[in-house]
Amino acid sequence: MVDFLINMELHQNSTYQQQIREKLVELIEQDAFGTKALPSGRKMAQLLKVSRNTVVLVYESLVDEGYLVARKRSGFFVHPDLLMVQRIPNSVQPSTPDTARTNRQPNWSTRLQKQPSQLSSLNKDENWLKYPYPFIYGHIDVNEFPLYQWRECSRIAESKGKLHEWVEGFIDIDDPQLVSQIRQQILSKRGISAKPEEILITLGTQNSLFLLTSLLAGKDITFGVENPGYANLRHVISLCDSPVSPLEVDNEGVQIGEQLSHCDYVCVTPSHQYPTTVTMTIERRKALLEQACKDDFIVIEDDYESEVNFIAEPLPALKSFDQDGRVVYVGSLSKSLTPGIRIGYLVADSSLVAELRQLRILHYRHPPSNNQRIAALFISQGYYDSHVRRMRRTYEKKWLQMQQGIEQHLSDCEVHSTAGSFCFWIGLPAGITSHQLRKEAAQEGILIESGDTLFMQKDGPKNYIRLGFSAINIDKILEGLAILGGLVKQLKKS
Repeated sequence: MVDFLINMELHQNSTYQQQIREKLVELIEQDAFGTKALPSGRKMAQLLKVSRNTVVLVYESLVDEGYLVARKRSGFFVHPDLLMVQRIPNSVQPSTPDTARTNRQPNWSTRLQKQPSQLSSLNKDENWLKYPYPFIYGHIDVNEFPLYQWRECSRIAESKGKLHEWVEGFIDIDDPQLVSQIRQQILSKRGISAKPEEILITLGTQNSLFLLTSLLAGKDITFGVENPGYANLRHVISLCDSPVSPLEVDNEGVQIGEQLSHCDYVCVTPSHQYPTTVTMTIERRKALLEQACKDDFIVIEDDYESEVNFIAEPLPALKSFDQDGRVVYVGSLSKSLTPGIRIGYLVADSSLVAELRQLRILHYRHPPSNNQRIAALFISQGYYDSHVRRMRRTYEKKWLQMQQGIEQHLSDCEVHSTAGSFCFWIGLPAGITSHQLRKEAAQEGILIESGDTLFMQKDGPKNYIRLGFSAINIDKILEGLAILGGLVKQLKKS
């Protein structure tokens, strides 16, 4: 036991108290101490090279939580109730040989009616933080998160006077304070006016789309989806057995006309088309809404990065032009704050929202009440607007660095970019595949995203990559693009 504790490594990512407590809980669950006393506070402090007070505070907290008991002049021991649980033998013992038991186990491959694991998606590297040059989309530089302001809002929400307001949950409604702040501080900036009953809080855009398709899709219902476009949207639609119709996009956004006429729902990303970054013109937006009325289809607008658009006067949301209730609007706080918060919102006719709310209850009741309240306070205290202004300045600088580096080092590539977007859509020179470059780049510490899965057709282009910049340190951008450009030139020669 002593040798194990001597080898315990303490890091800087969390407090020593947290790390020691976590390790002790793990050892208690493993019955590592049995009925013996834990090392004294002084001895444990010497073993871990921390202060005695740090260890004593951990021991006392574990006593409070029922893991340990303190005995006068004897020390700290594992609580007897936990020892009792650990000594209960496993009541299910194998009574047949392993091969026979295997034959009796269910074969899940024959029982699954759907297999989401077989659907193609962007290959997100969970170790992206370890790359010196993470040119990926949808993540942020962790140093940019407003930790102190968020922590202050968390402290307020969890204070004695405020705890009762959310700790029991909201049953089937959303935090009224968050709904109010989204109406006043977020939707209003996109030109959208909505009543509280027309807003639903979700676990992010992906969850909003999942709820919508679960309620609206069916084998006789056709969804029009931009091509290239958001692959996970196509997947949630196909899981509901709805036909998916690819929609062509040009330099003004999704093309209107015949390709939309047979659709029941048309899914678009007007602010910045995903992934080509094209902004849908006002004329195209109005024409789309006009055709929606004429051909009786609904438009689902994913306004996924509008909050931190650094253009001085971005176009208002498509929903703001909607006079006939033809647009379902989907947004989130993921791009402006962090994906980990998992807070999104949906704006639609109250009758649709009412049904979505009931469907949400069947899924998970409601998004975590504490996160809703903290987000509401974060917005109401002015921290959100301040953070967004700061991030707009940061992203504008990064975008300019990206543009400069791409012009200098990727001049042989086909480049699609729109000021205000979070990424660059890059077509590689003939003969170079995105997977080939991605593999070579990873060996140099560069993380890029292949665009293959964003095309609906199986024989779609294999030479597109997406370069994001929200997660990379600004000082690394030009350096990373120079290395990437060198790899492209090498592959082009080979």
